[in-house]
Amino acid sequence: MSTFSYEVFSEVAKRKTFFAAATQLNVTPSAISHSIAGLEKELGFALFIRNRTGVKLTPDGQKILPVVQDILNSEAKLVEEAARINGLNQGRIRIGAFSSVCINWLPDIIQSFKKKYPDIGLSVTQGNFNEVAEQVRLGMLDIGFSALPIKEKLEVLPLHRDPIYCIAPESFNPQAGVVTKDDIKNENFILQQIDYDRDTKRALDTYDVSVNSIQYSIDDASIIAMVESGLGLGILPELALQKLSGNVNHYPFKEHFYRTICLISHFETKQTPSTRAFVNEIQNYIAKRYPQE
Repeated sequence: MSTFSYEVFSEVAKRKTFFAAATQLNVTPSAISHSIAGLEKELGFALFIRNRTGVKLTPDGQKILPVVQDILNSEAKLVEEAARINGLNQGRIRIGAFSSVCINWLPDIIQSFKKKYPDIGLSVTQGNFNEVAEQVRLGMLDIGFSALPIKEKLEVLPLHRDPIYCIAPESFNPQAGVVTKDDIKNENFILQQIDYDRDTKRALDTYDVSVNSIQYSIDDASIIAMVESGLGLGILPELALQKLSGNVNHYPFKEHFYRTICLISHFETKQTPSTRAFVNEIQNYIAKRYPQE
């Protein structure tokens, strides 16, 4: 079986349409269809279920996707090791991150890295914590930024404890500058659906905020706008507030809450030299930005 067939299979699984995969690989949709048909014939079972909106993996396709990704990643590592032996700084790194890391950390990290390794290609995929972890597990991303805890069997490097704050309109005045149960007992909260998880949920549960008191918004900027309009309170971590503006205030809770941002990857023995160099760049950046940690 050709490597191209594996690349096609991986890309279709990721993009969920033949057309999107063809665009990414710079081939025709018919070439994608022909490659998938040939791979299915050689393997002896169907890989995708076709529907009106695109395709999805069959149960058998789901089973072999991690195996195919391992093959592709091993080949990429072989090519990169050969380039390193020949004195070249080549390779590619696929990075996954959630929005506040994409906005606040990655521009500086990537700029610094590219000065040292201009020939190494970088791509960034944005997703929530669980999406990033799953794509790293499958080998579709080389490294990812997520938050503890991580259920997948991956190498996990804690990076930063990010304080979580209550976001409130200017008319909101908590006692002693910290938010207590009495301050929010009759308040509604606005947050992203994907954020009602982990440490955000722990904070709300601690303060007896019921699900019926929660409304959902699209993104962090929308939460700020809705809080500013007096529609409720919000909960956002410090990093998400870095480049957001609005006539709102943020206060710590009486009990301090944090999310622990972490870097996830496959174990070091499976990492390419360029990935290890990028991980080192991230560690240096965090050490400089948060010297107290």
